[in-house]
Amino acid sequence: MSAPIAHTAGMVRVTLRIAALAIAGAMGSLPLFAGQDDPRLDSLFAALQTDEPPADMARIERDIWAVWLESGDAGLDAVMAEGVRAMSGGDYAIALASFNALIDARPDFAEGWNKRATLYWLMGDFEASAADVDRTLALEPRHFGALSGLAMIRLAQQRPQEAWDALRRLLAVHPHARGVRGRLERLRRILGVEA
Repeated sequence: MSAPIAHTAGMVRVTLRIAALAIAGAMGSLPLFAGQDDPRLDSLFAALQTDEPPADMARIERDIWAVWLESGDAGLDAVMAEGVRAMSGGDYAIALASFNALIDARPDFAEGWNKRATLYWLMGDFEASAADVDRTLALEPRHFGALSGLAMIRLAQQRPQEAWDALRRLLAVHPHARGVRGRLERLRRILGVEA
């Protein structure tokens, strides 16, 4: 299949999924708990707050990400998966259409905003990425992925103090996050902050 035809077919799939989402949303089929509102998250985040890093830290992080990705709606989850696949494959137009559809259908679903923030980062649109990170964090203040992304954005924009602030917030919710203390140490030297 030629690239333009493949691209058009992909856009048709996304458009059909968007239409299905609109119908499902109009029928009131969206769940009460999904993503950042899932009650399982509280115990998972409590496990991150232990004095010693748990041996199964990677599993806890994976479990948090898995919950954040759950919308509770199979159609919405399919659009998320399509967007992630497209983003991973470098098809930013399909990824953007997918994540826009998620946000339109579920503006209260933090991971839709976070995925679009990641896409905007990859596209080099740091202001749009930061705006979507802000929305993610308004919905899920504990989103360590969004906080890490915000630090990367602010470093790319030569705003080290804001990167420092984002990483400090990240450590407050995930004290054992890999690599964060090293990033903070490098920023501490740049900023001249006392240890």
